[in-house]
Amino acid sequence: MKVLFISPHYPDEMQDFTRGLAEVGAQVYGIGDTPRSSLPAKVQKHLRDYLQIPGLFDEDDALRRIVAAGRALQVDRVECMWEPCVVLAARVREALGVPGMSSDTALGFRDKPIMKERVMAAGLRVPQFARVRTAAEALAAAEEIGYPVIVKPVAGAGTADTFRADDPGELRGVLGAVAHLSEVNLEEFIDGEEFTYDTVCLDGTPVFESVAQYHPKPLEGRTHEWITPAQIVFRDPYQPELRAGIELGRGVLKALGMGTGFTHMEWFRKPSGEVVFGEIAARSPGAKLVDQMNYANDFDIYREWARIVCWGSFDARPNRRYHVAALFKRATGQGRIRRIEGLDEIRARLGDSLVVNDLLPIGTPRRDWHQTLLSDGYMILRHPDYRECMARMAFAVNKLRIYAG
Repeated sequence: MKVLFISPHYPDEMQDFTRGLAEVGAQVYGIGDTPRSSLPAKVQKHLRDYLQIPGLFDEDDALRRIVAAGRALQVDRVECMWEPCVVLAARVREALGVPGMSSDTALGFRDKPIMKERVMAAGLRVPQFARVRTAAEALAAAEEIGYPVIVKPVAGAGTADTFRADDPGELRGVLGAVAHLSEVNLEEFIDGEEFTYDTVCLDGTPVFESVAQYHPKPLEGRTHEWITPAQIVFRDPYQPELRAGIELGRGVLKALGMGTGFTHMEWFRKPSGEVVFGEIAARSPGAKLVDQMNYANDFDIYREWARIVCWGSFDARPNRRYHVAALFKRATGQGRIRRIEGLDEIRARLGDSLVVNDLLPIGTPRRDWHQTLLSDGYMILRHPDYRECMARMAFAVNKLRIYAG
């Protein structure tokens, strides 16, 4: 099995997906714009070969180069789970005639207005939305939808270039901040708790499902520097409180024509109990959610994803033993990390339930919190009891302090 894997090293979790492909017997041929000598050793040792191309964002040129390499190698699969290149991977598949998601289906997972149109056509609840290209279009759409509204890229990921506007004045300011985008998706603000619905699918049917909740909602976490973003993967996603979200997610997969692979969806539960679709991507989630799934189930979903895309088999049995929380800490101050407080108390309180403690070392420049959710360090902890897991997460959030200067 020869697999072309676009961007085998970035984002960081792609390194484990590369490993997973090699461990299930695939010959992995990496594609990227980074020199092979700059790839992490963890990636290099799992690659049969690597093609460096000048740039992945000139999609037509990248398509030509990758298709030529794929034909020469006679590849069997083309995979990519880095959001900007999902459509490119689909176009390569079509040109090579190999199995996998088509470019039209990929577009439905990438272009937010098209996505919502297809989901809405299936009778599922989506936010009111509009594709807008000018300030006049945006202001008119916002008046029709009603404030507050959310402005986000048509084909973005995470909360990059995503803003809330509560009135026309704020909307004009937001439009200035996204003026570098040729068009944006403007949609209804949904007031409610925000969750994920993550799956690995085989021919459109989920063989693994996971649900997580954000604390607080991602847009709030990306708006205020003092917030410590956190999230919890539920041990059992099939509890009554989450069932409507799972049913919504399954309907979305069907509406968008999902085939085989990873999906990451976000959805809302309003105070009334109504569930509303947010958005979905045909890729794995970031922000350590995949690692949290592994810690919740004591398995290796990186490898199981590879097994299912290569061989059509998902052999793991989810144990569903733990609720798993992750928190992402931002330093106070600017410059280099100078001091970390609270670690001893956290270790004493959490004990073996603290499974990952990855903080920037003293002397390291702090990260730009606008550019990475990982911030200046993160922790992952787990516990079989939900209330205790939440209590331990809150303890770590409140106790941990990182100072820069």
